[in-house]
Amino acid sequence: MGSLIDPFLDNEFMVRALIAGVLVSLACAVIGTYVVLRGMAFIGDALAHGVLPGVALALLVGLPTLLGAALGAGVMIGGVGLVTKRSRLSSDSAIGLLFIGLLALGVVMVSSSDSLGTSLEAILFGEFLGVDDADLVIQAIAAAVVGLVALWSARPFLLLCFDRDQAKVMGFRADAYHRLMLVLVAGTIVVSFQTVGSLLVFGMLLAPAGVGALVARRVGVMMLWAALTGSLATYVGLLLSYHYAWAAGASVVLVAVAMFFVVLLVTSFRSRVGAHA
Repeated sequence: MGSLIDPFLDNEFMVRALIAGVLVSLACAVIGTYVVLRGMAFIGDALAHGVLPGVALALLVGLPTLLGAALGAGVMIGGVGLVTKRSRLSSDSAIGLLFIGLLALGVVMVSSSDSLGTSLEAILFGEFLGVDDADLVIQAIAAAVVGLVALWSARPFLLLCFDRDQAKVMGFRADAYHRLMLVLVAGTIVVSFQTVGSLLVFGMLLAPAGVGALVARRVGVMMLWAALTGSLATYVGLLLSYHYAWAAGASVVLVAVAMFFVVLLVTSFRSRVGAHA
């Protein structure tokens, strides 16, 4: 049992990483559930990668990376709305264009600057083991805000997942709540990327929520399962990182994705057995 507990008892940075991972899991569980239910994986992926040029710009001019990531996410959301409004392109086409454009811009900015070369790994894969107290405070506030807004908007968010027109009939401004959901997705990604990186944050947004969707039918229960899955993946991933010198962020996301496929196999097997019986 010592190998399962001692890394956290003997190393303060491991405790901070665990707390950070749990906070990220809580925020991602809430908004990730809506991403899964609404089929918004593409926009989530685009936002996760779209922060790259904003972060690179912030590092170049000496601003906080959190501010740069927020700028990148804002450009992505605003750009999608502008393209779909001013052209006949679908939202998926607009997302795809901005996604690849912002990602390419970020790569060009990083590759053209010697000072950003050393920061590239942290941008892409996060600094799980380098989380400080200020980062924990920001993540705790973000998780609380996401939870409160989602609770306040629970009914219109749920209606949007299944019938946008029904949300309008019930008197809710569907477009406004859709934009609010996008803002929550972007905010969760912006805050979480500092821990797991821009390439891996999408995994924490999607895999635990996917587990919740496999084993539960009510939205609240889905979120609970997603939070538990993300927290357990954080614990196991950090242990693997500590004992085998693996990248911490990648280890956590890999465990989360592996848990999804294990649950998928189990639920599929149970469905087959039940159908046969």
